[in-house]
Amino acid sequence: MPRLAMNSKTWNRPRGENLLDGGCPYYDTYETKDGEFMAVGALEPQFFAALLQGLSIAPSSLPGRREDRTTWPALRELLTQTFLSKTRKQWECIFDRTDACVTPVLSQPELERTGFLQRPAVTLKSTPGFGIAKGRADRRVPAEGQGCGVKGEGWEGQALAPGEGGEEVLSQWLGWRKGKDFDIQDGGLVRKESLVEKVLARL
Repeated sequence: MPRLAMNSKTWNRPRGENLLDGGCPYYDTYETKDGEFMAVGALEPQFFAALLQGLSIAPSSLPGRREDRTTWPALRELLTQTFLSKTRKQWECIFDRTDACVTPVLSQPELERTGFLQRPAVTLKSTPGFGIAKGRADRRVPAEGQGCGVKGEGWEGQALAPGEGGEEVLSQWLGWRKGKDFDIQDGGLVRKESLVEKVLARL
């Protein structure tokens, strides 16, 4: 996503100055009075209005239009000092069940105590990194991932011997073809220079 957005106003500035990488004051994290943190993602106008309401900040007291980047440093300072005035728990109570896109930043132990299940985001049916129990994983919907309690049946790493399987892997993983993207020299695979690279080398 960041690379696709680099030619748009969303991500065409240096790191830390864009809308979604910490540059925008209403899309960032803020420390609270007790040293914890709250996450803010109030990009849309209605979410930003709910943010101001929860923080008890009058729109008239803002340093300017929120889209105006020149006001962002002052707006960030305002949000920083406001969040420091209450504990995370207090802010949680204020923003709970609101549409302000403001949530607490929980630690891993906190997540585990709530019953949070850390799992793959999709059903992994063929991978050397996770042991999938044969038969069971295929019946799970993708949203469930590998699932709790699926221990798997282990896996064995299989390295490619020199000259064996390389062409097939390059075709499956990268879509490369022999003669177009690579050649075989002395029993090994050698990448061919693309037309674009040849042109750039002459400039």
